[in-house]
Amino acid sequence: MKALIHPTYLPNIAHVSAMVQADEVIFELDDNYQKQTYRNRAYIYGANGKLQLSIPIIHSQNERQKYRDIKIHNAENWQAVHWKSLETAYRTSPFFEFYEDEFQPLFTTKAKYLLDFNLKCLDVIFDCLQLEIKSSKTKVYQKTVTDKTDFRFLANARKEPTFHFDPYTQVFQEKHGYLSNLSVLDLLFNEGTTALNYLENQYKHL
Repeated sequence: MKALIHPTYLPNIAHVSAMVQADEVIFELDDNYQKQTYRNRAYIYGANGKLQLSIPIIHSQNERQKYRDIKIHNAENWQAVHWKSLETAYRTSPFFEFYEDEFQPLFTTKAKYLLDFNLKCLDVIFDCLQLEIKSSKTKVYQKTVTDKTDFRFLANARKEPTFHFDPYTQVFQEKHGYLSNLSVLDLLFNEGTTALNYLENQYKHL
């Protein structure tokens, strides 16, 4: 299976499960940027429940702007805020210290373009999963495709389907219950080396 998918920020379980099962992942780079998508947001499990992490972007006067051209608004110290949020949420999780040194550099080195940063995040995630992904990038935008499975809808945070993924143990589960389809970091920090097997088993729920 070839999977066409948007690179998103610290992608959620659904995104990564689709990529894990694909023979080849084709990253969509030629679409117009859209607001209220997972391109610049991720959700983690904080002490008060579901917590959104959003990367601030520089808005253009041009309504139609390519995703690849979107610049990050680095005047705000968002990276320090996001890392602090991750530390606070997962410091007591079983595997945070195991992966901490892999992820921290993402939040200490400035990135200019959102797409480049998201692809860098994916590289780190794949390394942590010990997963080799065969990937390519689109050269032109196609609204509909017939030769690959179109997972681009997964980037839409406004119209997200309800996924019935298998529960795993989460840090604040006793306080707020199980939260499904968070960033894959939630899975990694809680499940560690068994995360890849979990992701392989969740594809049936997509």
